[in-house]
Amino acid sequence: MNVLAVAMSDAHGRQMLSGLLPAAFSAGSFLGGLVYGRRTWPGSTTRQLIFSSAAFLVGWLPLLAIRSPYAATVAVALPGAFLTVVVACAYVTTDALTPTGRTSEAYAWLICSIGVGQAAGTALAGRLADHALALAALPAAGATFALTVLLLVRPDRHRCGHA
Repeated sequence: MNVLAVAMSDAHGRQMLSGLLPAAFSAGSFLGGLVYGRRTWPGSTTRQLIFSSAAFLVGWLPLLAIRSPYAATVAVALPGAFLTVVVACAYVTTDALTPTGRTSEAYAWLICSIGVGQAAGTALAGRLADHALALAALPAAGATFALTVLLLVRPDRHRCGHA
């Protein structure tokens, strides 16, 4: 997101975009977290994790067609709305699948995997900064990878203590 924001800022000669795009993404995340937290949702947390990950992926797709920096600013709020939900569900699912006494280790692996994904995505985004379409596709590609892993692992088939 940050590399995309800086690249779009440079491409359009509007320095404010480098902060505006991440702010819109964060605002969407804040609002999505509020909506998610205010009610009880159907299905297991694992199913909610898979659904919210799919929605997160779909939320990135409009960036492939949008060239206007202001439309992109509005558009990034949509995947942002699902980011907090994905992270919240990931923590609850991790907790449910972790054997007693191993929660700290499981959370450490979750945080590590998120950090490694962000670092790899940012490094790749830096390499793609001069290629607008590829750069815009990168968040969707990362979300596709994460959703694929979730679907292959199928955490809903695991039971507590057998993660």
